[in-house]
Amino acid sequence: MLEIGQPAPALVLKDQNDTTIDLQQLKGKTVVLFFYPRADTPGCTREACSFRDTLEAFPENTVILGISPDTVTDQGKFASKFDLPYQLLADENHAIAESYGVWVEKNNYGKKYMGVDRTTFIIAPDGTIKHIFKKVKPDDHARQVLNYLQNN
Repeated sequence: MLEIGQPAPALVLKDQNDTTIDLQQLKGKTVVLFFYPRADTPGCTREACSFRDTLEAFPENTVILGISPDTVTDQGKFASKFDLPYQLLADENHAIAESYGVWVEKNNYGKKYMGVDRTTFIIAPDGTIKHIFKKVKPDDHARQVLNYLQNN
């Protein structure tokens, strides 16, 4: 897992519109990078919609990016279905999740599998990790992030 103060790992992925997003091009802005397990599932939908519903309250220089191991097509359907006004990144081979340390072994009713550990990173304008929200609870997570940004 990454630590506060470390440089954020490189990130170049396609979004739901098949547009390439490069984290390097976002230097100078605060980036909220939230990893979620799967598009259009109940918890992920609640989390994504909480960012949608609070987006206007975020500081002007903030970019919200959602990321999961879904395809560009699945991210597009998810964004369209719930009118998500920010970019959703397709990390199909989970390489970025691995580089951020959030691709982990999970256990659900005794079944072990690999998946995304729901985590949010605040990346400072200089490209370093400013804060990490671990073991995120999807309901109203955006308010928690917003409160952090308004007070730090």
